[in-house]
Amino acid sequence: MKRVPLGNSDLYVSQLGLGCMSLSTDEKTATEIIHYALEHGINYFDTADLYDYGRNEQIVGKVLKSVRENVIIATKVGNRWTESHDSWIWDASKAYIKEAVKKSLTRLQTDYIDLYQLHGGTLEDNIDETIEAMEELIAEGYIRYYGISSIRPTVINEYARRSNIIAVMMQYSLLDRRPEEQAMPLLEKHHIDVVVRGALAKGLISDALLTKASESVKKNGYLDYSYQELTEVLAQLKEIAQSRSITSLSLQYVLANPAVASCVVGASSVKQLIENITAFSEQAFTASELQLIQSITKANIYEHHRLDI
Repeated sequence: MKRVPLGNSDLYVSQLGLGCMSLSTDEKTATEIIHYALEHGINYFDTADLYDYGRNEQIVGKVLKSVRENVIIATKVGNRWTESHDSWIWDASKAYIKEAVKKSLTRLQTDYIDLYQLHGGTLEDNIDETIEAMEELIAEGYIRYYGISSIRPTVINEYARRSNIIAVMMQYSLLDRRPEEQAMPLLEKHHIDVVVRGALAKGLISDALLTKASESVKKNGYLDYSYQELTEVLAQLKEIAQSRSITSLSLQYVLANPAVASCVVGASSVKQLIENITAFSEQAFTASELQLIQSITKANIYEHHRLDI
């Protein structure tokens, strides 16, 4: 599997990464999934301290411990569980970040984190303090690089201008092309790469198609697509895909964007991971095919947190 540098760093990540949030809390199942990913060239594993109250980091760290030097581990910080563990609060303070990273390192059974990501962010945060915390963690050897996970162009712009982030994780898919308008051109300008999540749009643009649609999607649609529009667009995409799978179409579309380095996809079973790897391996689309895909999907835009143009 092809590996590419992430931003201006020396981290070479597989173009298909494993989103670990979907891993089972059953250690045996999770281990099988991670081992299969490793065997098929995936070296990029994304988790967060929020997932399963830290249990996700524990499992990922335990399974990857024996191959630590050969993998890229990304985790996140900022969402702080309340003592009752029934909700969380946002905390991007320097004190909390420097406390949380040590707990993540312990759960991950490692001395360093390759990519430490702020798990959100607002303009109301003390951004300079957050950046200072990340830079100190690099100097202290706890992390190698840092990034953010955000879909807000205003927040992304502040970090792109003021920090040394190497990547931004954001939701991006055929049905959610919002990053194409403001966020991606901005990041390309600053040589910061995108790590995609949500490429399959909650399974709507996978081979399962609308069988994955929730009652909410059936009633309200998805983003600015009505359910009827989804039915029509997905039928057209299936026709374009021809011998390829819809999952392949979804993954190949986001990876074709020059701003994107890697696409993180979750898997709750080995079977699901096999489907994703197989789809990733299928033939890439031509420029004309990509233009056709864009012509039948909406070039939707963010309605909030927009940059002044």
